[in-house]
Amino acid sequence: MTEYGGPEVLRLVELPEPHAGPGQVRIRVHAAAVNPADTLLRIGDTDGAMSEVVPQPYRPGMDLAGVIDEIGEETDTDLELGDRVMAMVVPIDASGGAYAELVVLDSRQVCRSPEGARHVEAATVPMNGLTARLAIDVLSLSPGAWIAITGAAGAVGGYAVELAKADGFRVIADAAAADVDLVRGLGADEVVARGDGIADRILEVRPEGVDAVIDTALLGAQVEPAIRPGGQLAILRGPTERGASPLSGRPGVHVRDVWVPEYRFATDKLEQLRLLVEDGKLSMRVAAVYPASEAAQTHRRLEAGGVRGRLVLEF
Repeated sequence: MTEYGGPEVLRLVELPEPHAGPGQVRIRVHAAAVNPADTLLRIGDTDGAMSEVVPQPYRPGMDLAGVIDEIGEETDTDLELGDRVMAMVVPIDASGGAYAELVVLDSRQVCRSPEGARHVEAATVPMNGLTARLAIDVLSLSPGAWIAITGAAGAVGGYAVELAKADGFRVIADAAAADVDLVRGLGADEVVARGDGIADRILEVRPEGVDAVIDTALLGAQVEPAIRPGGQLAILRGPTERGASPLSGRPGVHVRDVWVPEYRFATDKLEQLRLLVEDGKLSMRVAAVYPASEAAQTHRRLEAGGVRGRLVLEF
């Protein structure tokens, strides 16, 4: 994209072929997931974070899967040419985003894809999984604690449910009527109806309040009353950012920011996600697959709402 705007600003362009330098690997991309963060970059919501190191035209995309086809000199990695891999990409870094046939990354951003996973499946794991992982990590809770998760049927919310259960937490999750079975299948201990009054419904399950809320649905003040005194609220988008609801500033609630680029080099966390997929404890949910030339259409569908799992571009 050479300008900010609606989905129509996304177009195919030919760029010089990038090559891996020291400490880097090049990935022949076969699949890139489409995320809400991609639409924020497209409309210019992250413009303040751009710098002169970000290549132009700007390129969205935070997850990819593909094959290692070049390894830079002096790169300390056990990855080999031809390995099937997945990676989280940060579009405001010098790498640019994941929507490309060839992407060069720091080798620490990359790990092997789950055994047996198709590229389009593996591409749904890195950014969404690491976001959920970080949201749980910033809470620093002990096993057995109660966590409420909003937006549990979504990609990040679903991973938050599965990871919280893998860590030994009790989970209350929200869902529309059509998604109750899906969210129960992800492992939630209790499922409450989404929408207005959600805090009251959480308190019906846990009258003393939950220890923490992971707010992937960006409900803000609507869900704060469900948190016990001294509890925590993990927010995935600041209250002043586009799409987020304001917070009430309720005394006794500790707000934890979740900024997933902090985990860009957390290879151990990404490897853990891979192993959980292989153990059947983490789902790879693909909603639909589109050719890369139809990126604009995927953004239109995502912004229309109701997508369960991830839309994926295939290269």
